[in-house]
Amino acid sequence: MNVRRTPWWHAAIALVLGLGAGAGVAVLGESSGTTLIGTPWFVPVVLGVIGVIALVLAINVHQYAATDPKKRPKTFVNPSVAFNTLVLCKAMILAGAALAGWYGGQIIPTITHIEGSFYEQAVLQCAVTAAVCLADMVIGFVGEWLCQLPPTEGPENPKMKEQQRQGGLAGAAAKTTR
Repeated sequence: MNVRRTPWWHAAIALVLGLGAGAGVAVLGESSGTTLIGTPWFVPVVLGVIGVIALVLAINVHQYAATDPKKRPKTFVNPSVAFNTLVLCKAMILAGAALAGWYGGQIIPTITHIEGSFYEQAVLQCAVTAAVCLADMVIGFVGEWLCQLPPTEGPENPKMKEQQRQGGLAGAAAKTTR
């Protein structure tokens, strides 16, 4: 199966859409008199834990894929776990970008009211959560890179290219001596 890397502009679009939605909800909340901004403190904690778990899984997949098949430990990395790790990293890229935009967008219209204790707390919560979401997005890109497989022993492998080049020179030399 051939999986493509997530382009950076997908995350940029998700960030901009989240920014617009977050700002729109904050403005709507201000105009209607309801409190739609902010986030509980456990949200950045949970998002941070998910990011750490994804990074650890991606490092395990990378270590397994990068070692020589003859020297691999007896513990087997399940292919479905490796695939699910890749999917988790791809989801973290888009979700991290969208949520960072969402929480960052809530900050924009409420920053003018920061002198109030409620708004001060809400802006702090949103800023911390947006930072954690950006970190999750970066972890997603790194994890996606870590989950890529090294080239097989096919024609793309640098070792095979070198052997073909040397084999081609040796074959040419053998033909000229006959």
